[in-house]
Amino acid sequence: MTIHQNLINGEWIGADTSKNINPSDTNEVVGHYAQASADDAKQAIAAAKAAFPAWSRSGILERHAILKKTADEILARKDELGALLAREEGKVLAEGIGETIRAAQIFDFFAGEALRLAGEVIPSARPNIGVEVTREPLGVIGIITPWNFPIAIPAWKIAPALCYGNTIVFKPADLVPGCAWAIVDILHRAGLPKGVLNLVMGRGSVVGQAMLDSPDLAGITFTGSTGTGQRVAASSLPFNRKFQLEMGGKNPFVVLDDADLGVAVEAAANSGFYSTGQRCTASSRIIVTEGIHDKFVSALSERLAKINVGNAMSKDTHVGPVVDEKQLKQDCDYIEIGKKEGAKLAFGGEVLKRETPGFFLQPTLFTEATNDMRISREEIFGPVASVIRVKDYDEALAVANDTPFGLSSGIATTSLKHATHFKRNAEAGMVMVNLPTAGVDFHVPFGGRKASSFGPREQGKYANEFFTTVKTAYTLA
Repeated sequence: MTIHQNLINGEWIGADTSKNINPSDTNEVVGHYAQASADDAKQAIAAAKAAFPAWSRSGILERHAILKKTADEILARKDELGALLAREEGKVLAEGIGETIRAAQIFDFFAGEALRLAGEVIPSARPNIGVEVTREPLGVIGIITPWNFPIAIPAWKIAPALCYGNTIVFKPADLVPGCAWAIVDILHRAGLPKGVLNLVMGRGSVVGQAMLDSPDLAGITFTGSTGTGQRVAASSLPFNRKFQLEMGGKNPFVVLDDADLGVAVEAAANSGFYSTGQRCTASSRIIVTEGIHDKFVSALSERLAKINVGNAMSKDTHVGPVVDEKQLKQDCDYIEIGKKEGAKLAFGGEVLKRETPGFFLQPTLFTEATNDMRISREEIFGPVASVIRVKDYDEALAVANDTPFGLSSGIATTSLKHATHFKRNAEAGMVMVNLPTAGVDFHVPFGGRKASSFGPREQGKYANEFFTTVKTAYTLA
């Protein structure tokens, strides 16, 4: 039996393991992965702290070469790594390969950024004094990632952290250690000095807590639930530690009377149901004006009937399984809540049986929902969406913004006036016009407002706002 171990101070260690189970076929063990202890996490933090002085002053060509080599290997192995992703998380193979390609693009982007590190020379208000403004690495960064994007999210945190000269302690989600281990293995073989990148797989209550309790982490970047994000924030305050949070969403997708019906239906189906609805940018609130409401619901139901739910590795599958039994139960509980609240179950809602044992759920659509129902307020994180009927654009915008979250927001319309107004007035970090609410580029900022996000944006050149600190230096000429 091969054990995929933790990487601490350049050494692969760990004997205690857990099984990585395929949600499309629970009889299949994807691999055996080490479980780190609290002491392991402390050793990883100490190793990262010891490695920081040298790595933070490393040359830009060294960082560029390691990041570029990593990007090239990920891309060359996209089919293999995409299949691993599909097997451990449940995304269909095409999506798994697509996410792997995105991870390669992210490392390639930050390989380039390593050669573009720059500061400013600013005239002083006083004579004969020079002013330089530079960015320096923050220190040891704790990285905690979720299970729904097991290779892309680690990539968009690890790549900038290394690019800007930080060292890392990385804890991936316990459900999806495979892609995390693969990325770390690639980076390790690409030439990272020992201690610069440390992998500690294991339970959040053990490994994650040890990271939160450490005064030696200069920053923590976290993607996951709102509740855990609040714990990350609270634990950071006593240490005056920088923290970056990407959390939940309850993203609206507005469909106006003037929308192109085909465009609206395809965007809504993609937003709410593909990737099994397990995206923080997924749209589970579909807000539809009354003139197009009935035609839209009918067309969307027909579209959902064509979605084939099955084994993620099958070429005929459009939507794979829910990630595990716990998540399936949560989704089913919310379907029952929606029925009890008075929403109409217009399509789906059934747990499905397939040739292999897995966590298969039919895409589920509610109609006649209101924005005060729990299914409209709380993040379900599954292939479950609700249609809310509204009178006009003004009511649609008000309902769209009436949420504690603010990650992504979308609208289907052929009106330039309404599209322009919506882009300016939607209370979200990202706005889509005639596009799914899920799906963003790797080189532009990612993040939201309100309970969805806190701190600087992720991705693109904006990543330097979290992973660096600004220094202003004065020199008497």
